[in-house]
Amino acid sequence: MTDAIPLILASASPYRRALLQRLGVAFECLSPDIDETPAPGEAAETLVRRLARAKAEAVAAHRPACLIIASDQVAVQDGEILTKPGNRARAQRQLAAMAGREVRFLTGLCVLNGRSGNLHEDCVVVTVTFRALTTEEIDRYLEADSPYDCAGSFKSESLGIALLSGMAAPDPTALVGLPLIRLAGMLRSEGLPVP
Repeated sequence: MTDAIPLILASASPYRRALLQRLGVAFECLSPDIDETPAPGEAAETLVRRLARAKAEAVAAHRPACLIIASDQVAVQDGEILTKPGNRARAQRQLAAMAGREVRFLTGLCVLNGRSGNLHEDCVVVTVTFRALTTEEIDRYLEADSPYDCAGSFKSESLGIALLSGMAAPDPTALVGLPLIRLAGMLRSEGLPVP
């Protein structure tokens, strides 16, 4: 790449912004306006890949000469997609159902080069095992972390990590919503030096 291409994170998420800052690249954030409703019968991996790509394309429509990063995440337990709870009651129900169980977090990742049209896509899966949780522990956790805007009702980057008994991950940053190992490779393939 002969001249620097502007880098945009297609997200308003403070968690994703903080993760991308770890790579030491200059970027701006633009929040895409897309419908995130799953299609009837849509598989979780298909959903997160589709939404990540739709977010990148929505931002590219307004900023076509940029390199755009987008991601989307859902949690899956027993084949059921768990999205952001939105409120305390739903978060309590999600965490109670996940207690003592294994849950998969799928993060779709898309990098779209608006100049060349190059498109990179992937889905990174992290499997976590929640320990047995009492109602009191769940309530204390929700009071402390307020994870109502997080898939699966917990924040692994803060107190939520104490809810787990184990994790299997090719990239632990995927659990927060932006898989940096895979993303760094995509950015390098587009000529962005990372590090």
